[in-house]
Amino acid sequence: MQSDHIIRLEKLRFAWDGQSTPLLNITSLDVARGERLFVRGASGIGKSTLLGLIAGVIAGQSGVIEVLGQSLDAKSAAARDRFRADHFGIIFQQFNLIPYLSVIENVTLACEFSDARRRKAIARSGNTTDEALRLLEHLDMADTSVIHKPVTELSVGQQQRVAAARALIGSPEILIADEPTSSMDADRRAAFIELLFRECEQAGTTLLFVSHDAGLQGLFERAIEFDRINRPANGEQQDLQQVS
Repeated sequence: MQSDHIIRLEKLRFAWDGQSTPLLNITSLDVARGERLFVRGASGIGKSTLLGLIAGVIAGQSGVIEVLGQSLDAKSAAARDRFRADHFGIIFQQFNLIPYLSVIENVTLACEFSDARRRKAIARSGNTTDEALRLLEHLDMADTSVIHKPVTELSVGQQQRVAAARALIGSPEILIADEPTSSMDADRRAAFIELLFRECEQAGTTLLFVSHDAGLQGLFERAIEFDRINRPANGEQQDLQQVS
């Protein structure tokens, strides 16, 4: 793993409209290129908002958000969308699948918005469909009776795995996973984590994994508690301590 930082935050503050105090108040956070970082915290404390800021889904308000050496604050909304399509794979907490598309169409959709990811998918498997099938196979989702179904006909757990395959296709530099195992049983969760780690290692992808499940943190190179980096006591930044 290289030592340079792929994500750098400094003096980040963010408040939703109407909030009297900021939801996020983070003095600093650095994520190294190729790192697998686990962030643990309870629901509703700002973890998803932080991920949205890092990915450029939400516009920053105050502080530095630097990704791949580029300041997201300097980019327009359209430029952030293009940047995200090329460099991020995201497993959203609500999946964000397209309901009228099939399983295979949802997975390959990421390559329709990014030439860079399409080229990498083709280099890996010859075409985007075969690369989607390769990923779905690892998630027990490649059965011909499933892949052509609209995603609305799938269970919640199946939809979650489709969202994971879509995020992984095209080997993005950064993979963001927001509570990605919440609807999986223990066996599928273990297989899923193994797939994430293998794909990220092979592609050199940085993994930022957020969950409330403390049982997962020992699997990661570094784990931090969200409340250690956000809204520190007495306005002073606490040390980032490894908890794994």
